[in-house]
Amino acid sequence: MDAGNLAEDARVEATTDADRPAGDSAGTRTAETHFGFRTVPLAEKQRMVDEVFHSVARRYDLMNDLMSMGLHRVWKDLLVSRLRPPKSERAFKLLDVAGGTGDVSFRTVEASGAGTRATVADINGGMLGVGRERAAALGLAGRVEFVEANAEELPFPDKSFDATTIAFGIRNVPRMDKALSEMRRVLKPGGRCLILEFSRVDVPGLDAIYDTYSFKLIPGMGRLVTGDAESYQYLVESIRKFPAPEAFAGLMRAAGLGRVGYTPLTGGIVALHSGVRI
Repeated sequence: MDAGNLAEDARVEATTDADRPAGDSAGTRTAETHFGFRTVPLAEKQRMVDEVFHSVARRYDLMNDLMSMGLHRVWKDLLVSRLRPPKSERAFKLLDVAGGTGDVSFRTVEASGAGTRATVADINGGMLGVGRERAAALGLAGRVEFVEANAEELPFPDKSFDATTIAFGIRNVPRMDKALSEMRRVLKPGGRCLILEFSRVDVPGLDAIYDTYSFKLIPGMGRLVTGDAESYQYLVESIRKFPAPEAFAGLMRAAGLGRVGYTPLTGGIVALHSGVRI
């Protein structure tokens, strides 16, 4: 199967480009997508995702540590190292989409020189509130700003950022194609787009262990830590619905990004995708 067919499969599976129509009892046609393993109206997905993250915002970072056994920190550090923010005072602007509590932005400004600034854009006000508190506690409020914004309609001018990132958030966007196009739009020519997302395990035996851990343990862990098992059941299911790496690379190319590639991490549990605005 070639990359073009894989990209088309991803559009149909994720219903980001296709907006799959279905007839309802009144004879009208509505677009559908997935919310975990459920099929839901496309117009309802964002509200449902918002409810998930409002529910888990206060314990989100703790749960990331528990669910990934701390590996999410390694993956995010690798993203920042690939980003290569300048160590000097040269101006460098990062837009971290669906950046929530600010993890990637904090790591970026801490790893860079005084000229680096980061903007966290997230549609969920609860996550942003936690992020602002963290920024103040870390003494980074002057270098990281938080903006409530929809990834599908970013409120920033064309060609205004040196880099765009999104870590473990693109799978929650109802129309991934629109978010990718927006991330490219706000990039300066030559700017890089880096996307960290869960992927397809490619090590024999590890896939079965990973499935058991994901579906049997993570929802229960969510219940114990946050009092909310259903949100973590959705998050696990959403990982399984995300396109395979080459299919997602096709979506990035379709959005106009060049030099698209990806690196599997930790046996394929995660992939780091990259592209450039040519």
